[in-house]
Amino acid sequence: MKFQLPRGTRDILPEEVAKWHFLEKAFMKIADNYQYREIRTPIFEHTELFERGVGDSTDIVSKEMYTFNDKGGRSMTLRPEGTAPVVRAFVEHKMYGNVDQPVKLFYRGSMFRYERPQGGRQRQFNQIGIEALGSADASIDAEVISLAMNFFYKIGLKNIQLVMNSLGDKESRLRHREALINHFEPQIDEFCEDCQKRLHKNPLRILDCKKDHEHPLVKTAPAILAFLNDDSLAYFEQVKAYLQAMKIDFTVDATLVRGLDYYNHTTFEIMSIEEGFGAKATLCGGGRYHGLVEEFAGPQTPGIGFGMGVERVLLALEKADISLPEKEVLTCYVITAQKEANTKAVELVNTLRQADISAEKDYLDRKIKGQLKDASRKGALYTVILGESELETGKYQLKNMATGEQEEVAETELVATLLTRMK
Repeated sequence: MKFQLPRGTRDILPEEVAKWHFLEKAFMKIADNYQYREIRTPIFEHTELFERGVGDSTDIVSKEMYTFNDKGGRSMTLRPEGTAPVVRAFVEHKMYGNVDQPVKLFYRGSMFRYERPQGGRQRQFNQIGIEALGSADASIDAEVISLAMNFFYKIGLKNIQLVMNSLGDKESRLRHREALINHFEPQIDEFCEDCQKRLHKNPLRILDCKKDHEHPLVKTAPAILAFLNDDSLAYFEQVKAYLQAMKIDFTVDATLVRGLDYYNHTTFEIMSIEEGFGAKATLCGGGRYHGLVEEFAGPQTPGIGFGMGVERVLLALEKADISLPEKEVLTCYVITAQKEANTKAVELVNTLRQADISAEKDYLDRKIKGQLKDASRKGALYTVILGESELETGKYQLKNMATGEQEEVAETELVATLLTRMK
C-alpha cells in the first residue's frame, strides 16, 4: 500500500536540513547575546489553555485547532502557537519567583493549524519565538524588536519593514471597543457570521477578518491611536524613542491589531518587501500581553514576545537570492588503496570523529578513483590515502582538495594537524 503525506505537511529532506540548522544556529547565537534561554514545552496541551489564552473569538481557536480527546476523555489540542504554553510553564514552575528578572525565554518547534496550505504556510509549520516576562519597561519592548531585526540582518535579509501600533491599556481598549461597536452595529448584517458574533464579544477581531477586510466600514473604522490615554500614548512614544536611538526604522500602522486576543500596548510585525514575494509577507509578529499570566492563575506579570515562521523566513531568503549552506562541512575523507587497509580506515575515521573532526570513508568497495570522486562530491576539505607504505610507516599524505597540495603527516600528528587547519 502506498502512503503519501497528509495535506499541509511536508518532509524536510537531508539536503534542506542544513539550511534549517543555519537559521536555528544563527537565532540561538542572537538569543544568547541578548541573554534569552531556551524552553521546550509539549506539542499538545489541554484545549482550555488555548481557549482562554489565545481567545475563543479568534480564527485559531474557533476554526483552526487540531483538537482530540485522549483515552481518558480529556480534550487535548496540538499547539497552534507558542506563547500560551510558555506562559503556562512560567506559572506552573513559579518562574515569577526567579532571582533573575525579567525571565527571558525562547522556543522553537512545530505548531499546528488547520488552514489552507500556501507558500511558506503549512498546517504543520515551525516557529521560533521569544518571550520576556516580568518587566513593564518600554526598553524591553525595544529589545525584543531589535532582537528580531538583528536576526534578519545577520542572515542577510535587508529588504524588510517594521510596522508598529499600540493597542493601549485596558481603559484605552474599552473606549476603542465602544467606538467600534457603535461604528459597525448599524450595518453588522452586511458582515460574515463570524464578525456578527464578534461585534459584542471582541469587535477588534472584525478589523482582522479575512472575509470582510475590503468592506468600507473596515477601512473607515476608528483607529485605536485616537483612543489612547496619556499613559498609553507616553508608553508608545517611549518605545519609539528607544528604537530611534538604536537606529531601527519603523512605520506606524493604526490598523495593525494582530490575530490573538491577549495583546495590548505595543504590537508589531516585520515584513519582507522583497521583490518577487508578491504582497508584503509577514515574517514575524508579536507584542505585549498584560493579563495573560493572571489568566493562568499566576501573579500580575507583564510580558512581551514574538513568533516567526521558519518556512516563511526560508522562502524570503530564497526570494532575496541569498544562498544558504546545503550540507555540513566534511573535513576529511579516508581513502583505502587496498582491502588490507579497511580495518585501519575504520579505526582512523573513528579517531577523527572522537576528536570532533567530521570524517567519512567508502562503504561500497569503490576503486581509488571512485573514492576520490565521492570525496569531491561530498565536499571533503582533505583526503588521506591508506596504502601499503602508509600502513608500514604510519605516515600519510594529507591532501588539500581545494589546492591539490599534499603534505606528509604522521598518524600520531594527524588529529592535531587537522584541528589546526580547521581553525
